[in-house]
Amino acid sequence: MEGSTKLNFNDAMPAPPHTKNAFVDYPQALECKNQVVKPALINSLFHDMPSMIYFGTPNEKIEQLPWEQRRQMKWKISTVTPIVVKNAVARSHFKITKRSYDWLGCWGHHMKSPLFKTLREYQKLNHFPGSFQIGRKDRLWRNLLKMQVRFGKREFNFFPQSFILPHDIKLLKNAWAEGSTKQKWIIKPPASARGIGIQVIHKWNQIPKKRPLLVQKYLHKPYLIGESKFDLRIYVYVTSYDPLRIYMFTDGLVRFASCKYSSSMKSLSNKFMHLTNYSVNKLNAEYKPNCDGKLCQGHKWSLKALWLYLNQKGMKTEQLREQMKDVIIKTIIASESYVNSQMNLYVRNRYTCHELFGFDIMLDENLKMWVLEVNISPSLHSNSALDVNIKGQMVSDLLNLAGFIIPQKEDVTPNITKSTSATGRKSRELTADEKLKRVYYLSQKSPSNDFYSSLLDILTPEDIQMLMESEDEYNRQGQFERIFPCLFSSRYLRFFEQPRYFNILLDLWEQKYGRSRQPGIRLLQELSYRKVHLGLSVDPTHVWHPPKNNLTQTIDIHGICNLNPLLESEDSRTNNNGESSIQASAKPLDIQQSS
Repeated sequence: MEGSTKLNFNDAMPAPPHTKNAFVDYPQALECKNQVVKPALINSLFHDMPSMIYFGTPNEKIEQLPWEQRRQMKWKISTVTPIVVKNAVARSHFKITKRSYDWLGCWGHHMKSPLFKTLREYQKLNHFPGSFQIGRKDRLWRNLLKMQVRFGKREFNFFPQSFILPHDIKLLKNAWAEGSTKQKWIIKPPASARGIGIQVIHKWNQIPKKRPLLVQKYLHKPYLIGESKFDLRIYVYVTSYDPLRIYMFTDGLVRFASCKYSSSMKSLSNKFMHLTNYSVNKLNAEYKPNCDGKLCQGHKWSLKALWLYLNQKGMKTEQLREQMKDVIIKTIIASESYVNSQMNLYVRNRYTCHELFGFDIMLDENLKMWVLEVNISPSLHSNSALDVNIKGQMVSDLLNLAGFIIPQKEDVTPNITKSTSATGRKSRELTADEKLKRVYYLSQKSPSNDFYSSLLDILTPEDIQMLMESEDEYNRQGQFERIFPCLFSSRYLRFFEQPRYFNILLDLWEQKYGRSRQPGIRLLQELSYRKVHLGLSVDPTHVWHPPKNNLTQTIDIHGICNLNPLLESEDSRTNNNGESSIQASAKPLDIQQSS
């Protein structure tokens, strides 16, 4: 590795956790002195919207809530709950529970999709049903290949050519025959982690022909630092799939191979040279740890340190970050349709799911980014001060973004049959005009360039509540950055298998208020004080009607919803009023025209 370089950061790194906490993971942790006292709740920006539980860092002391609220704050620990998560929930005064119905949060295993039906409306689990569609290496490849076929290599050429065995054995053989005699391939079990079972090969007879494998073109010309290969672990957090909201943590890990790189065929068996996994390289006697996130030393750096290092080398790191966001957004969208179909089938309330993904990305010699794999349970073990600082801050910010709400006492009972929202209110049924508005904007074919701009002209209670939720969430992002929706998210709408009303709504909101959020927030605050978002009384100024210059005909709303299952919210699916038709334009939507 290159010599140590001291880097200056504007963001102060969080202090290590204190030793009095029963869940402490870092042995050299010292008790923080002069802790900052923080309120237990994060207030909403808006009137009559729920407050969220605050999760602090180790240098913060969090006030205790009154007993009636605190008694509802229970967390379910699983065998895979990371200690940094245990520490974060303990600081916020959660108690551990083993019962199935009274917990608010759980960081656990991914479940089979039907089991998500058991989640209550006030509970949050750290997975979405169907997220293995990008979490398994074989499914990730299949989904990205499908997107490449639909939209071309210009948009989807950021993953190595791959084949899934034994199904693709003939295709692999043809590709192998067309390659040079010096070609290299890497073989990976489709559902493994921590570098288990991975090999770099160059001979056909080295490939196991019968067991399931992913065979991937090896990136043999990586960008090197100190003559060593490295990859990036990027933390990506999805709070919702409908609407899709994606956040990227501003820091991450840079993981180096612990032997200098060589392209020689004789070196292919050296895992310390060709694999960058920490779990592999820590076994090398030459491995050098790095306890300071500000230093470019050892075999693990912070992502912020890498950006400053590349800046000093004259690289345009802002362009690299934008390229990173681009490949992350497209990868998440590749599985969006499947995840939403599973959510529609098995999840009572979209509040109950959220997920952290660990993206493994590599730079080649031309500084092009390649997505190698996506982890649905990225390691949060903290073996050094660098890990504690990055992962501890990330977990605290993530839990704040998740927006945990304390439910009403009567909702947390062993046998609950009524339909409630995450806030404890009875679910509100969509009005006829709200259904009509959705159908109108999702049923237009080849609209004019300014067609969608009218969507914000009249905001229904459903629109207002979604925009408030989104702005509140944006306000809690901490060191995460929201990368979708954003100012330029319109260009990604064409990649969705089917249009989503809320995606269009939030995209238009970002275009209008993304550069200056305060006018939009003030508008929503005024509406919240008037309680328009609750829909308790009819406000004529927020009842939507189709433009008079559009010809209308009777449309079967339920027929359209069968084509687009998530057209209706979870509330209207469970409590529809039996109306089978409404007035709307007959033209179908071509969402590609909106970008």
